[in-house]
Amino acid sequence: MKSFDKLPSQFQNDEVRYYYDILNSKKASLAFKRFTDIIFSVILLIILIIPIIIIAIIVKTTSEGDIFFRQERVTTYGRKFKILKFRTMVQNADSMGSLVTTESDSRVTEIGKFLRKYRLDELPQIFNVLAGDMSVVGTRPEVQRYVDEYKPEYYATLLMPAGITSLASIMYKDEEKLLGTGCDVDETYINIILPEKMKYNLEYTEHFGFFSDVKLIFKTAKEVFVR
Repeated sequence: MKSFDKLPSQFQNDEVRYYYDILNSKKASLAFKRFTDIIFSVILLIILIIPIIIIAIIVKTTSEGDIFFRQERVTTYGRKFKILKFRTMVQNADSMGSLVTTESDSRVTEIGKFLRKYRLDELPQIFNVLAGDMSVVGTRPEVQRYVDEYKPEYYATLLMPAGITSLASIMYKDEEKLLGTGCDVDETYINIILPEKMKYNLEYTEHFGFFSDVKLIFKTAKEVFVR
């Protein structure tokens, strides 16, 4: 980990320092996390390469636009990267509405509804993990627009790489329905949903460990299977 005084200025507060000291005492676990991320991602890629190719073909042939959706998100220490997903919405959907998806969002394609329901659109993020921008388990990466609204304590979640899955994403798997009840989608997300998700993200950061990651991976698999 970086020295605390080398972190971006917004990280240098007492709230973040609490979580930093915890993680700094777990350097070996953090290094092992990266090692297991690589091994797990390679295994997943070998197992899922055929389904990934099939999904790519279906996305390309069922709607106009790119196969993949790329969007700038924020990861460790506030660094920006391009997250990779299968495109589940119409081309240029970002310019046609909010940065989050609501229930019955007209921008979502028919095949996109299926991919999102079973989180199959997330499969290309295996490449983000291999590139070191993400981890298998960790806080889901936000766009800069929402990071700009972070309270001081929230920056502690950026002390580790963003994740494909997290306890917050499991607990808020029906986030689109919650957003669908609000008049102002961004306001609802920033003031109601984001603070609740951050409670889970900060809890994960505080109690980070190998076995907690394994439990979250199995919990995610169970949730996807049940759905």
